[in-house]
Amino acid sequence: MEARTVIADLRAGRMPDGDALRGFAAGLADGRVSDAQAGAFAMAACLYGLGEAGCVALTLGMRDSGDVLSWDLPGPVVDKHSTGGVGDPVSLILAPALAALGCYVPMISGRGLGHSGGTLDKLEAIPGVGCAVDETRFRAITGDVGCAIVSATGRIAPADKRLYAVRDVTATVDSIDLITASILSKKLAGGIGALVLDVKVGSGAFMASPKAARELARRLVDVATGAGCAATALITDMNQPLAPALGNALEIREVMRVLEGAQDTPLARITLALGAALLVLAGQADDEDAAKARLAATLADGRALERFARMVAGLGGPVDFAARWRDHLPAAPVQRAVPAADNGYVADIDGVALGMAVVRLGGGRLVETDAINPAVGLSNVVRLGDTIRKGDPLAIVHAADDAAADRAVVSVQAAITIGAMPTLPSLIHERLP
Repeated sequence: MEARTVIADLRAGRMPDGDALRGFAAGLADGRVSDAQAGAFAMAACLYGLGEAGCVALTLGMRDSGDVLSWDLPGPVVDKHSTGGVGDPVSLILAPALAALGCYVPMISGRGLGHSGGTLDKLEAIPGVGCAVDETRFRAITGDVGCAIVSATGRIAPADKRLYAVRDVTATVDSIDLITASILSKKLAGGIGALVLDVKVGSGAFMASPKAARELARRLVDVATGAGCAATALITDMNQPLAPALGNALEIREVMRVLEGAQDTPLARITLALGAALLVLAGQADDEDAAKARLAATLADGRALERFARMVAGLGGPVDFAARWRDHLPAAPVQRAVPAADNGYVADIDGVALGMAVVRLGGGRLVETDAINPAVGLSNVVRLGDTIRKGDPLAIVHAADDAAADRAVVSVQAAITIGAMPTLPSLIHERLP
């Protein structure tokens, strides 16, 4: 493989063959491809695309650039991925619910960056929990509990890490093909056999338009399938937070409420829909209604909660977390209601603005080295269509000090529009295929 030839072919509109793209991925990992060549490749892929076959080849090459796990377990090995939003802790409920039904969920997850929260940051809001475990511990927790949510080691898809860093500084992050290869190379390196994709659309999502969300969902499903992993996708709404809380410990509180049986919530309904699609895909249920009923039963009878608590303990958290989670989770010293300035309905919610308000409180990061305060954020966030009178609380700010709370109140008021009754969006916009 010569990097110059791959780049020249892409620039000329000629698709490099699979071996060349896989070789390019190997070169990213071992240093044979320079930063300049990686940037030129990313720009050419962004401008001209890779096509489905090219995207499959790049995905497999990046997967194979590091460790690829394999499993010998007495049940299907499955996973779920979300493209990111706000107030979205679905993975923390879905993984233990699936484990309670005999699935194994070795979930290699990520941290928050920008307005979107990270699953690992939420889980590590529980005192003692550490998600950076070695492969031996990862395997042990997965085999014993049925699920483990951990961070990727440097040996998982190193070509993706290299290419992503280059994309971040060359304005090529928004390439559908490169997004797809980045997501799937890491997921497939986990050795999974089936994958459900939660592609978010709306004001709090990275894909704000239905067209863009549909394009990404289709590409993810087609490339995963082409790479040998059964996949399905749901396009779900992110025009408002999924849970009524944003912030790490605050979202864990919402997770625990669902795990304790609160199922009539948007968070629970999306979790059940994604899980049902995955169970059918993995051959563990004949239809989605039956699958939803089985998943719901694990929430109602405490089996999912028991698996979650065992995972928390396995990652270093409190052994009594299921019984005493309210005592263990950190709380911010300042809590302040955000008063509405007008009468009317909740007409619009800017999810990105809410997410950035949490980041500025200290609950997220703008660069990877930023420290996180797990206690801060927003709770009791209103939903679209709620009737509001002047002075009613739009949310509760949880802050480290009064000055931070004051700034967050102003930000939340600006992010939530009070006006005429809106058309309420469906929780699930579309299912692919």
